[in-house]
Amino acid sequence: MASGWLAWVVATGSAVVVLLLALRLGGAVAAAIPGLPDPGPVTTWALPAVRLLADGWATLTVGFAVTAAFLLPGDGPGVSAHGWLLLRRAGLTATGWAAASLTLLVLTVSDLLGVPLGRLGAAPVVSFGMDITQGRALLAQAGLAAAVAVTARVALSRRAAALASAAALAGMLPPALTGHAAGAGNHQIAVSSLALHVLAAALWAGGLAALLTIRRSRHLPGAAARYSRLALGCFVTVGFSGLANAAVRLGAVDQLWQSRYGWLVLGKLAALAMLGLLGAAHRTRALPALAAGRRGAFARLAAGELVVFAATVGLAVALSRSPTPVTEPVDADPVTAVLGFGMPAAPTPAHLLGQPLPDLIFLTVTAVGIAGYLTGVRRLRRAGHQWPVARTASWVGGLLVLAAATGLGFARYAYVLFSAHMAQHMVLSMLVPILLVGGAPVTLALRALHRPTEPEVRGPREWLLLALHSRPTRVLTHPLAALGIYTVSLFGLYFSDLLGTLMRSHLGHLAMLGHFVVSGYLLFWVLIGIDPGRPRLPHPILVLIHLASMMAHGFFGLALMQTTTVIAPDWYLGVHPDWASTLLADQRLGAGIAWAFGEIPAAVVMVLLVRQWIRADQREQRRVDRAADRAEATGEDDDLARYNRFLAAAARADTDARGSDRPAGS
Repeated sequence: MASGWLAWVVATGSAVVVLLLALRLGGAVAAAIPGLPDPGPVTTWALPAVRLLADGWATLTVGFAVTAAFLLPGDGPGVSAHGWLLLRRAGLTATGWAAASLTLLVLTVSDLLGVPLGRLGAAPVVSFGMDITQGRALLAQAGLAAAVAVTARVALSRRAAALASAAALAGMLPPALTGHAAGAGNHQIAVSSLALHVLAAALWAGGLAALLTIRRSRHLPGAAARYSRLALGCFVTVGFSGLANAAVRLGAVDQLWQSRYGWLVLGKLAALAMLGLLGAAHRTRALPALAAGRRGAFARLAAGELVVFAATVGLAVALSRSPTPVTEPVDADPVTAVLGFGMPAAPTPAHLLGQPLPDLIFLTVTAVGIAGYLTGVRRLRRAGHQWPVARTASWVGGLLVLAAATGLGFARYAYVLFSAHMAQHMVLSMLVPILLVGGAPVTLALRALHRPTEPEVRGPREWLLLALHSRPTRVLTHPLAALGIYTVSLFGLYFSDLLGTLMRSHLGHLAMLGHFVVSGYLLFWVLIGIDPGRPRLPHPILVLIHLASMMAHGFFGLALMQTTTVIAPDWYLGVHPDWASTLLADQRLGAGIAWAFGEIPAAVVMVLLVRQWIRADQREQRRVDRAADRAEATGEDDDLARYNRFLAAAARADTDARGSDRPAGS
């Protein structure tokens, strides 16, 4: 027990020491310039210290909740005894996280205004938290942390632990999306890469810390093996996203050794390499020893890895406070400042397909989706089972179209032209979902995923089955609900102020594009999906629902054509290109695209529906024929013969009843 506490003390000390050294080296605590506002030494040093504390509490909260929900075996639907303890610890750390986030709000106002804490009133703090993006992000983080604290303290089921895990991971994101990344050039890459970096690092470091707190549990070997697979994915994600983010901040390779910020980046790269080596040692030495009952090697390696993690967190906090080599010039183009890239030239085929604008979120979804699907197909074939090539082509094609629509040069024009945005919307909400639904990913996952070796462990397959049969899934996949979500999204986005609000935020833009795909997937999954889930409705009803969606889509296009007001003028007036037509003319072009684009996908869906209808009738007829053949071979009546006999008996009874009602002698 003493050695365990020593590891935590050394880890905390290393984080503080590295933070102080990196702040000095990176120039984040340079001497105040005479004549400029100075928040004072308390704010200067307390701000990074509290940021370190908040990040530490957040990482522990994520690790405790995720380990309790996903890595440890449960007790039926509930968490295990060790899982219960981890959730209580997550409640404590989440409380500290919420308090640290609120403290950061006050310190950030003091730092931005250059006013010492003693002279800072409540009014600017409240205004900052309500009106400024960075302040709202800190309030959102504090609110999510408080929600996790409450949920973790009362949670007893693994489902509640999973919800706490999701809320904790979501709480990591708001401040990360409003710091250096949101203000950097090419913020599409900067924001998305930082989001991936933060989430993967929290899972990696937090999971290890949680395992160290249960190292005397008999479930530790299995939990450590599952964590090892998670850690490998986190290592790859952290390395890839960190390099992408550093490239945006540094601007040139030589800034790695010519700038103070680059020196800190080199320090993080060295720490990542050391963590990779420790992870390899875990997989080759510690895990086999742990499975054999020898826990010493795992405890020593995990303690050393925790110390390196803590030092890396301190380095990351210092990086977030240090000036980057790439800075926005004072006279920067306002369009570039808003978009993160310069105004694109007039569209040509080369410009639309070239000049990519990659977003790491969608690239990651594409890469992981294709790799996971092909792995599942390979696993089925190794087991001697076949999987239709058409389904594989449909899934891979859908993800490639997703990546192209969100990452090629066309994505640049979707920011500045309503017509290009509408074309992107139609591709993401109709073409991509139809292709993805045709891949039947749920069916493949249920057939390819292995069951856990421990019966009380919920693996990906078990969580997928729970999600399929959950109440939210039943509600969302109800045909009327899916149709309503798809239809309301069309009218609610464009006939309100929502479009302009979402376009001004990269996070909002990502959420909007993701919603296009999800809402379309729900609708077409209900209509033509073959995956298991809600019992399918009769095909005539599905045809009617599809006709209703086509009518709603057509009415939306006509309503958009007839409007005489500019949609989202606060956005498009500021980014409208000089070479483009007027805003209303471009808007009418977008309306025409919305009205015309849906014809071909809708016709394809109708053909698929009719084809499924015919095949269902053929299957039913074959079933009836087989029943008749069995009845003839065995001398028993089949369903049709029994039904005919029932009708004949009913007719005789009706005849007898009419005969008895006649008067005597008639």
